[in-house]
Amino acid sequence: MNKELTTLSALMLLPVVASGVEKRPNIIVIMADDLGWGDVSAYGNRTLPTPHIDSLAMGGVCLTDGHASSATSTPSRYALLTGMYPWKNKDAKILPGDAPLLVNPKQFTLAKMLRNAGYATAAIGKWHLGMGVGKIDWNKKISPGAADLGFDYSYLIAATVDRVPTVYVENGCVAGLDPADPISVDYTRPFEGEPTAANHPEMMRMRWSHGHQGSIINGIPRIGFMKGGRSAIWNDTTMARCLVEKVRAFIDTVSASRPFFLYYGLHEPHVPRVPDTAFAGTTALGPRGDVVKEADWCVGQVVEMLRKKGLLENTLIIFSSDNGPVLDDGYQDGSRGTRKQHDPNGGLRGGKYSLFEAGTRVPFFVYWKGTIKPVVSHALVTQQDLLASIAALVKQPVPEGLDSENHLKAFLGKSDKGRKGYIVEAQGRLAYRSGNYALLPPYKGPKTNETGNELGNQDHWTLYDLGTDAAQKTDIGKQQPGLLQRLKKQFLAVVGEYYHSDVEGEALQ
Repeated sequence: MNKELTTLSALMLLPVVASGVEKRPNIIVIMADDLGWGDVSAYGNRTLPTPHIDSLAMGGVCLTDGHASSATSTPSRYALLTGMYPWKNKDAKILPGDAPLLVNPKQFTLAKMLRNAGYATAAIGKWHLGMGVGKIDWNKKISPGAADLGFDYSYLIAATVDRVPTVYVENGCVAGLDPADPISVDYTRPFEGEPTAANHPEMMRMRWSHGHQGSIINGIPRIGFMKGGRSAIWNDTTMARCLVEKVRAFIDTVSASRPFFLYYGLHEPHVPRVPDTAFAGTTALGPRGDVVKEADWCVGQVVEMLRKKGLLENTLIIFSSDNGPVLDDGYQDGSRGTRKQHDPNGGLRGGKYSLFEAGTRVPFFVYWKGTIKPVVSHALVTQQDLLASIAALVKQPVPEGLDSENHLKAFLGKSDKGRKGYIVEAQGRLAYRSGNYALLPPYKGPKTNETGNELGNQDHWTLYDLGTDAAQKTDIGKQQPGLLQRLKKQFLAVVGEYYHSDVEGEALQ
């Protein structure tokens, strides 16, 4: 605890850049991992109560058409932090655990903007934006990293919980590492003498279904190979509590001296789903249901700590998810068998990895006690719009050329108008939302992947009216060819050279 306080106390000594300005709210962005539009009871599900998350929705702006900027994690988080479409960066795709930093340290970011405004800034939890340059030496301070993107303090899961290295990285250094037991990580070949899921199934307490036949850590098979670093390896079961305590320590340390910005990346309900013993078996939906309940508890803890410190009325809380839901994402945890009991898509088509609506339409709530009046909003907004909108709130400039749009009035519940349209991205494939219309270009490839989610790969342009067909059951392209052609032209005008159809003759027809 003393080390933690010493590390965080340095934040109180940082200069306040913005002076002579009115009091500004603290800002917390809570980003869930693979949480679906239908996973929160605020949108009507009756099988998986999420009372703490619902309190944000019912007490603030409940956005029904709020979107992640991608149907997968890394590009979605990239867009939120930079305000740029991820498909404009060829490297913005799902990163391995040892990937270099994706965001150029010279880029403008949400954290840099708020630090310039006088905020203490922190990133705690899931990161998945890479670290360092080239091959990472986990036994030394890793740079560049979160600090170079505007975060004064960071305590991070480097990539995902199912990828090595299974350690926390605090301010660029592996937390709790014993120099006498250095960490080695490889994503191409196993280390001699180190057991893997492929050759030592007897060591596993959780079975993999696809893609997770690498190193076994805490009885759980992972992606990639790792050896060493035993004293630094995280405890999967207590991860939620660990991160909550890091959030608490940050808020306790900085809240009395200056406004703060916290990016809090939940690890739930991403695989592997290992709930704390307090939540294991508490739902009828197996481990996935249990970790959603755990995530809801985490949100409740943050709200309660703000209330106890008298900060709730001066804190803007934004809750969302990095992409849509997935059931079996590489482990045999029984999640596929729960679909009849609980639909994480909430009736939408697709899910994680998909161009269909459930790939990016996610839970999205904005709460500011005493300032925002409860309202249900149908404004079309994306997470990348948070940068420009928050900049307007704290009266900070943003550079020209960003894809982020200022929809502060929509986020504060003062307007039901948001974007006119945006480009959907899923694993390098692009589609288009224009008002209530969803336009999907043709792409080769399987209709579904190993997760069981529909991907949106079709052999011709398809068009859906989400105003009357949110489940995207009926393609209206043939019935409205003029509308289809007009939306195609709009889409191609925006994406330009970034769009390449792999279906012959379909790109510009």
